[in-house]
Amino acid sequence: MKIIVRDTPPRAAWALEQAGIHPLLAQLYAARGVQGLDELDDGLAKLLPPDQLTATREAGVLLANAMAARQRLCIVADYDCDGATACAVGVRGLRLLGATDVGYLVPDRVVDGYGLTPPIAQRVKASGADVLITVDNGIASVDGVAAAKAVGLQVLVTDHHLPGAELPAADVIVNPNQPGCGFASKSIAGVGVMFYVLLALRAELRARGQFDLTTQPKLDTLLPLVALGTVADVVRLDANNRRLVAQGLKRVRAWQLPAGMAALFRAAGRQPEVATTFDFGFALGPRINAAGRLSDMTLGIECLLTDDPARADELATALDGINRERREIEGDMREQAMLIAESLFDEGDEPPPAICVFDPDFHEGVVGIVASRIKDKLHRPTFVFAASQAPGKEHELKGSGRSIPGFHLRDALDLVAKRHPGVLLRFGGHAMAAGCTVAEEHFDQFEAGLNQVAQEWLDAATLTRRLETDGPLKPEHRRTDVVDALHQTVWGQGFAPPVFSEEVEVVSQRLVGGKHLALKLKHQGQPVDAMWFGHTDALPARVTLAFRLDADEWQGQKRVRFLVEGAEI
Repeated sequence: MKIIVRDTPPRAAWALEQAGIHPLLAQLYAARGVQGLDELDDGLAKLLPPDQLTATREAGVLLANAMAARQRLCIVADYDCDGATACAVGVRGLRLLGATDVGYLVPDRVVDGYGLTPPIAQRVKASGADVLITVDNGIASVDGVAAAKAVGLQVLVTDHHLPGAELPAADVIVNPNQPGCGFASKSIAGVGVMFYVLLALRAELRARGQFDLTTQPKLDTLLPLVALGTVADVVRLDANNRRLVAQGLKRVRAWQLPAGMAALFRAAGRQPEVATTFDFGFALGPRINAAGRLSDMTLGIECLLTDDPARADELATALDGINRERREIEGDMREQAMLIAESLFDEGDEPPPAICVFDPDFHEGVVGIVASRIKDKLHRPTFVFAASQAPGKEHELKGSGRSIPGFHLRDALDLVAKRHPGVLLRFGGHAMAAGCTVAEEHFDQFEAGLNQVAQEWLDAATLTRRLETDGPLKPEHRRTDVVDALHQTVWGQGFAPPVFSEEVEVVSQRLVGGKHLALKLKHQGQPVDAMWFGHTDALPARVTLAFRLDADEWQGQKRVRFLVEGAEI
């Protein structure tokens, strides 16, 4: 592993410090591209205006007309946390604004696959709906939208994924990534897009005289859900996304959150009053995602929709149980997948340029998580496949891939598809994550094709694991109040949590629970405890460590400790 230090523009850091920002935070913000205090203003007034997002006004008119005609609205959701929160925001928001008949339908991962398909369009029509609204999907659903239109449904697509060559023939499309949209936050999550549509709808209803600025419903009650979906979907936290998340976190910390979110905090053993983005990404998000992976995302959506605390606790407990099951399945699969991956190269040799793993016993609901774990360990683009569980599709393998910086996974699949026509039945995704379906008989051909592309695209520098850090930590910043200030800040994808690095002295080290390394270090001559979770190899007496700041409590005293992220040995 190579530890590198981010550049910190001195002028930007100085300007932020002069504006009253804590010196350490000023350094961290400047290193992440923040140039002025204005970018750190997380007030609602600073959110990008809805009318900058193409077609929000038209979406508001369509929904207002449907509500005036007392038409039935049906949201077609997605089965991940972004899709679940977007659905909950849509249902709650539309009801807040006066819609009297709002339902939803969530596809089944196994039976329906991803997105709005013709059969789903038929089911929406059969439910008695007049208007179909997609959240976190739809931009690639050309056939599904055509089928919905053919049976007389009006269609509003709200999505944030990249469009294909052909846009669906929906009545209105709201997506910052559609051609011609000038919305500055291209990284907004699906739940954020739905929130913006509701802002536009409220403006349209205000223009129609249904309420004014003083009597209009408060949509900010939806922000905890917007924040949860945004963080859980690992979208880049640009300035606008950071504002949405910060506003959501403020309300969560003040206990102004839906009953289901409060119940999920309890199930996870976390406290809303000290909530961080970590809680959204690693405690609440996985519990909701587990329903879509192993069961039915309706459970997750119902948990986010209910206002009954007892019902919320019941649903959160069920989701917690499913998540425990998911962890067990994932643990077994990860072990087996790692064995298969490590069998692809001899001990002491470098892994192949790309890793492809399949086992007939793998569960398709967790292939993405397992791919991520292998990618983290071997630092190679990785695909993990499971046999399709869909009726009549047993000969197909469904794969989920995760990549490393410098290797665009979706583009790589595109090249494989062009070079080997017919091998890929379906594929899609982004630079760092993608999915695909291949016939089982073509697995070896896919593996060879992906490895060929990886061989051509990856060089030694890309294949070297690099850990970007913020450099040395000044001794005066090794304080619990600084840890608290860092925890209060919104960090995430594209606005990385602070990781420091420098040479330290290892005074003592011991294994805890057989799989974690507990360390006593000397940092700048001062003693400090540290933990390296999931690491068992002993360290030399002096070593350059990359570490995060944390605080633990012992006998009523709060102390700073380091959480080790890596070592340069």
